[in-house]
Amino acid sequence: MSDRLPAITDDPGQARRDLLEHGLCLVGGLLSTDTVSDIRTALYRAAKQDEARGVRQKGFGLDYGDGNHRVWNVLSRDPVFVQLVQHPVALTLVRDTLGWPALLGNFSANIALPGSDGGALHADQVFVPEPWCDEPQGCNIAWCVDDFTACNGATRVVPGSHRLGRNHRPEDGDHSVPLIAPAGTMVALQSRLWHRTGNNESDKPRAALFAWYSRTIYRTQENWFLSLSPWVLENASDELLTLLAYRTEGFGLVNGHSPR
Repeated sequence: MSDRLPAITDDPGQARRDLLEHGLCLVGGLLSTDTVSDIRTALYRAAKQDEARGVRQKGFGLDYGDGNHRVWNVLSRDPVFVQLVQHPVALTLVRDTLGWPALLGNFSANIALPGSDGGALHADQVFVPEPWCDEPQGCNIAWCVDDFTACNGATRVVPGSHRLGRNHRPEDGDHSVPLIAPAGTMVALQSRLWHRTGNNESDKPRAALFAWYSRTIYRTQENWFLSLSPWVLENASDELLTLLAYRTEGFGLVNGHSPR
């Protein structure tokens, strides 16, 4: 393992190499300032709507305390999120990591509130029996909605931990380092990489989006057939329909044909 993080790059080839070597890569220059602003506005609006309805999600299993505000199924909350899950660079890295087809298992957000205690170190493929094979079973594409700093709860990672073939254990200690990146940065994480939410010691919230992609042999975490807003499927691309299991190659046949 190492404490060295790859630098932010705008070179897709370098991003692929970083993801293979370090278990993660950071990609910049993908979103305009206006797009980042639209994403931030949409996410914080969704969080406020959850608060107003009394359905704020807290106490997620990997979180310490109640300081992390989770927003689930953001795909149904605003069209800007639909564009993110099928961003060409994101899907290129998903294809490189998992092959194709792949499934979008979940798309959620975490807002680390001021004073939040962070979360537990883990790898995302905890559902896979150990020892893990060399092929990752999933890929997490994170989008920095706010600047990630050392003190505001930036996601912390253990570079190189994807080579250990197992999940984090208490006796391993915490050798994580923070991902420092400006808002709009995309971070791709192999599913075997250890990571956690950092402690937010600042006086402002820190938000991030997490799109979880997996191989098609695994069930999606979100039941899209029940939770997805119908408008998301209107004029949806074939790639998005595949990711949501609305195509034969992503999930299965309907009366001998690919679903429409």
